[in-house]
Amino acid sequence: AYRGCGMFSHPLPLRAIANYPSWDRFVLALHPRTGLASLAELKARRYPLRLSTRKDAAHATRILTDQLFALYGFTLADIESWGGGLQLVTRPGEKSRIDAMGDGSIDAVFDEGIGTWIEPALAAGFQLLAIESPIMAQLQNLGWRRVVIPAGRYAGLAAEHVCLDFGGWPLYTRASLPEVQAYLICSALQERAELIPWD
Repeated sequence: AYRGCGMFSHPLPLRAIANYPSWDRFVLALHPRTGLASLAELKARRYPLRLSTRKDAAHATRILTDQLFALYGFTLADIESWGGGLQLVTRPGEKSRIDAMGDGSIDAVFDEGIGTWIEPALAAGFQLLAIESPIMAQLQNLGWRRVVIPAGRYAGLAAEHVCLDFGGWPLYTRASLPEVQAYLICSALQERAELIPWD
């Protein structure tokens, strides 16, 4: 929004004041039974993917998914038109998703909140799909950040994995906020820093 890219056609007068601490990643988990090695191959084969994703179309993960698919030239609706299906969940670690990974009724999970579902996914045989470098560069141009999940961070993750940062909850305001108010907000956060947990 600040740079006027991605969803925004022009820069908005916003300023970030602080960032609530959290550590998270957005990953593409895909079961090898699909035989797919990339999203480009998903489109080329018009594969009927059974994908678990967020129910709220305005959720940031759905916006990211839409942007990612657009760079490959397809949409969620295309997946459905190819005979695929969507499992729509409200929260990333929802029991219905965990159960569906275990019983094989979904082929893929594209989401954040990975601490709640990545280990069951890996235990069920899912593998993390890489985003090709040219596509990653385009996502970075939109403002997404390239990061790495270290090997061993989660049970079953044998090698490091390059993906997208989904950590942090920014506290932002209009640029017109008086500076004294911004300083008071930051002061209040600093005074209570030890009470703010890292997620």
